[in-house]
Amino acid sequence: MSELKVLRENELQDKVGLFVGTRPGIIKFSPLMRELQKRGRDFFIIHTGQHYSYDMDKIFFDELELPEPRYKFLDVAKSRTHGGQTAKMLARSEKALMKERPRIVLVCGDANTNLAGALAARKLHIKVGHVESGLRSDDWRMPEEHNRIMIDHISEFLFAPTEQTKRNLIEDNVRGKIFVTGNTIVDAVEQNLDIARKKSVVLDKLGLTSQKYFLFTLHREESVDFKENLRSILQGIKVLSEAFDYPIIFPTHPRTKKTLKYFKLDTYISKIKNLNIIDPLGYLDFLMLSGNAALVLTDSGGIQEESCILKVPCVTLRQNTERPETTEVGANYIAGTEPDEILNGARAMLGKKPNWENPFGKSPSKKIIDIVENSLSGQ
Repeated sequence: MSELKVLRENELQDKVGLFVGTRPGIIKFSPLMRELQKRGRDFFIIHTGQHYSYDMDKIFFDELELPEPRYKFLDVAKSRTHGGQTAKMLARSEKALMKERPRIVLVCGDANTNLAGALAARKLHIKVGHVESGLRSDDWRMPEEHNRIMIDHISEFLFAPTEQTKRNLIEDNVRGKIFVTGNTIVDAVEQNLDIARKKSVVLDKLGLTSQKYFLFTLHREESVDFKENLRSILQGIKVLSEAFDYPIIFPTHPRTKKTLKYFKLDTYISKIKNLNIIDPLGYLDFLMLSGNAALVLTDSGGIQEESCILKVPCVTLRQNTERPETTEVGANYIAGTEPDEILNGARAMLGKKPNWENPFGKSPSKKIIDIVENSLSGQ
């Protein structure tokens, strides 16, 4: 008889595995790592290498003084397809988990990293906790939507940020236990902003004055891998630059840089008035830049949350959001990709007072690790 390809309960150890692989995942797990360290809990980090580079994420571990990953899969980022990338991460994650044998693993969000980690654990009979569960855009063009739904359905513990995300999970008839904990981005912003204020000099370096510039980011597949969407968004930024005489700071994601060149839009973007194209930033510099902006324009879900928490008005360059709480409290405007609507969104948000309430809870990391420890003790 061949050896069973699962781990039995008595083979598991009382420790926690954390999966990271993207910038947002590292940021949102940073307070969980600190909480585990504070409690002296045995844990380890698997870095799937989805976005691995010094500028894109290694710098986060250095700047935020986080423990180094025990496992790194450094060639995964070279995979050009979702299936190929996920398959590589799944196979290597399984090997790492077979060696470590944790009783529970945590994944955060909706990247391929998290699906691979959750699948590897699920197949080995290791419990899965999904941090930031229950988010839904209802947009099946998004690979993130596929991932988050699949992860939710194979997780034992679903850490929902809000009551709305809890309702989404109930409507989807998930099997796991649902806990409304808030979103760890709250702790991440609070803890890391203190570090950023001490260390970052990015405003001086770029010659910026607080509240006198806009911040623009763009990286999602549906935004940059389709020429018509990318061109329309850039036209919106051009219209915006002509309506407001503010610098627009654009830290360019490597994926976006490649597609701008591929679609021959790099010359167009270089001629947009007041648009300052810069290299990707470390998290501390980015946090200072976003926290002092007059307006943030983005297609990033995580940046929508951060802007809301930082009390900075946000315009989302997508047709939808899986963070509807940000729009409900008045912190976010869903503009889509049409130039005129992007301009309308900017005008609407710049005219608002940033007096909204944070919808993402308090002390979420403590709540999540309390539940994890109860699970480890058999409660």
